[in-house]
Amino acid sequence: MNSNTKKWILAALFAALSCAATMSIRIPTPGTGGYIHPGDAIVILSGVILGPVWGFLAAGIGSCLSDLLGGYFVYVPITFLIKGLVALCAGILYRRIAQPGCSRQRNAMAVAAGGIADIVLVAGGYFLFEFILYGAGAAASIPANLIQGVSGLILSLLLYPVLACVPDVKRLLAANH
Repeated sequence: MNSNTKKWILAALFAALSCAATMSIRIPTPGTGGYIHPGDAIVILSGVILGPVWGFLAAGIGSCLSDLLGGYFVYVPITFLIKGLVALCAGILYRRIAQPGCSRQRNAMAVAAGGIADIVLVAGGYFLFEFILYGAGAAASIPANLIQGVSGLILSLLLYPVLACVPDVKRLLAANH
């Protein structure tokens, strides 16, 4: 199987994983109508493993699909953009910070940088969007989005070493440098 086909398959897999991880565990956030979920870890890892462009597509499509299926219709376009941008930034940061080979600490720092981008983009992006819709009350969602971002950072750091051992993923990571 050629590498382009594998990339398409992995992108579809990461989109499905992003959707499933977002929908599987939902911790409601009081007063906001939203929820905290583990999907951000997959969004971050989409960018790290697939690279910025493919990661953007996989994370954006998978995440907005979970909003569509979950009845959060108004959030579908902004989720596509925000989660896609998180993966894009995670992919770019990984390429700039990580080192091929055995530099585990540097690679973990690169994944963590993607997690920090997630925290900033998710909390900031959803706040801006909700501010347009709801006004100053949008600030109520910031703490939950910060918690979601931190959990995504932690989970991505836990999942990264496991996924990095998968031969095809290892080859993609090496190609992303």
